[in-house]
Amino acid sequence: MLKVLDSAVPIACWSCSIGHNDFTLFCPHCSKIQPPPGCDYFSVFGMEPRLSLDLPALEAEFHRLSRKLHPDRFARALENEKQWSLADTALLNDAYRTLKDPLRRTEYLLKLEGAEIGEEHSGKNRVDPSRVPADLLEEVFELNMQLEEMRAARKMGEEDLELQASLTQAKQKFQGLLEIVDKDLRAEWTAWDDGGQAARPAAQNKMVALLDRRRYLSNLLRDVNETLGD
Repeated sequence: MLKVLDSAVPIACWSCSIGHNDFTLFCPHCSKIQPPPGCDYFSVFGMEPRLSLDLPALEAEFHRLSRKLHPDRFARALENEKQWSLADTALLNDAYRTLKDPLRRTEYLLKLEGAEIGEEHSGKNRVDPSRVPADLLEEVFELNMQLEEMRAARKMGEEDLELQASLTQAKQKFQGLLEIVDKDLRAEWTAWDDGGQAARPAAQNKMVALLDRRRYLSNLLRDVNETLGD
């Protein structure tokens, strides 16, 4: 079930002048569209900030609001209403894309709480040797050597089947490690959602560390896939 949240900052509707919650896309009194609210993505859907969400309810609310915001509904409206329908739709789409994805939702909520998430390592860069998890140091060193050997062989038009098999085996292992990280993240979701305020700092720290490890493993797997041509 979606839970409507109470706003701490009521504002007046531009059309009827009656106060309403500042996260709503439509005035609850006159039903007129409102300018994009400056609230978090959870509030756009009237949901509590949680890591475990009711995804069918989220999707249903997304489609309901999308229909209400469709530009065709505002073909004869005032110019400001036309512009707000486009801006509110963009906000709604961004919020939905973020909240429906477990990892993006986790990063988003942690950022709302002030956590520093390593965006510079979110998939745009090559593996940074200085950030190798201590338990993977030896394996990553060996893997990087194999990747360089494979790249060199490919440039010379050669195929090293033994090296290819070794990289494929390493790929499978790191995929398994990635699955373990995802399982550990889900456990911390429960600690965050149900453990109360006292449990959240520890859960937050663990999730930040797990996300950092996950980014590293994802970058590593991307490098292996690119080298193997997968």
